[in-house]
Amino acid sequence: MPDADYFSAADDESAVAVIEAGGPARAGLDVIFLKDIYPVDAVAQLEAVMTGCSYEEASKRPRVGQLLSSENVDSPFVLTVSDTLFDVLVSVSGDHLMTVAEAWSATGGLRGLDAATATVVVEALVGLAKRARAADLRLYCWWTL
Repeated sequence: MPDADYFSAADDESAVAVIEAGGPARAGLDVIFLKDIYPVDAVAQLEAVMTGCSYEEASKRPRVGQLLSSENVDSPFVLTVSDTLFDVLVSVSGDHLMTVAEAWSATGGLRGLDAATATVVVEALVGLAKRARAADLRLYCWWTL
């Protein structure tokens, strides 16, 4: 089962440096540990739900799952999280959060993720995004196969 752990870092260079450190947690970064929340498909689907656009539009936005680490290795990878998703995560209200999570779980792109679990995941991502914004950081994904 792949890990897709989301973390905050100052910039792309700092994000890629977590590979040498053995991961974002070992590097002392703010991280949420997730399984099977794929940094391109599932996250683009979340962005589509949160912004009201299509999956196709969301998946073509800048920094959606952009590979920062070497493509010549099997694992781990460091990928970007789009600025659009970052912005909507920071601004989502508590009332809207459950609606977003329910809609996201209903997209079919999240295998075995029910609405309650999707709510926990979205809440964790919102918390990470808000802490990152307060510290003037960006969001990334550490993906291991």
